[in-house]
Amino acid sequence: MRPIELSPRLRAVADLVPAGTKFVDVGTDHAYLPVYLIQQGVLDRAVVSDLRSGPLDRARQTAAHYGLTERLSFRLCDGLARVAPEEGETIAIAGMGGETIAAILNAAPWTKLGKRRLILQPMSALPDLRGWLEGAGYAIVREVLCQEGKNLYTVLLAEPGTMPPLTPAERWVGRQETGRGDPLRPALLERQRRRVTRALEGIAHSARPEDIPWRAELQAVLTGLEAMEKELEV
Repeated sequence: MRPIELSPRLRAVADLVPAGTKFVDVGTDHAYLPVYLIQQGVLDRAVVSDLRSGPLDRARQTAAHYGLTERLSFRLCDGLARVAPEEGETIAIAGMGGETIAAILNAAPWTKLGKRRLILQPMSALPDLRGWLEGAGYAIVREVLCQEGKNLYTVLLAEPGTMPPLTPAERWVGRQETGRGDPLRPALLERQRRRVTRALEGIAHSARPEDIPWRAELQAVLTGLEAMEKELEV
């Protein structure tokens, strides 16, 4: 039987999982990620959770297909609600919005205690998630980019701790030093610069009071992104 082949997005997550760790896959859906990691010998077993019974049933079917049912523990729950702290040294939360990821971690404060490895792959609201992690007792130690088709995805590696305050631009694209060697970083900076420029053009002539602080924040983001691009050119 051929082993599972992961999408580039999930492969980027898998590459950050250390061998032999106690692993939890939150929102597992088909359980492709933990099954792949067990097949590759990275893990011996894993805990998988999902909020809905349908995805968890699909996870069971995947495990059964590959003969790995006894090596996965299935939890029907919201996030980490039915996962004990001692079961989760490394926790992957992939394919969700940034606000949802923050809510899952906020409901499990043990994730910022002891030695934890959080592998987070948000589909939206990255600036909000980075800002939340900064203020909630987590430190982003690495960022990895991957591409699927025309889409760029960011995988955050975080752990309990503190980090220096993020600038407005760093909330949007991460710190330069955490992604400097990534060949996709120039493309990320260019895309986000264009996005911010369009947003600024859209509210340039707005007279609404609520747009004034937003315009100032976007301008600060744009200035920071332009500086990052010039830095990479050196």
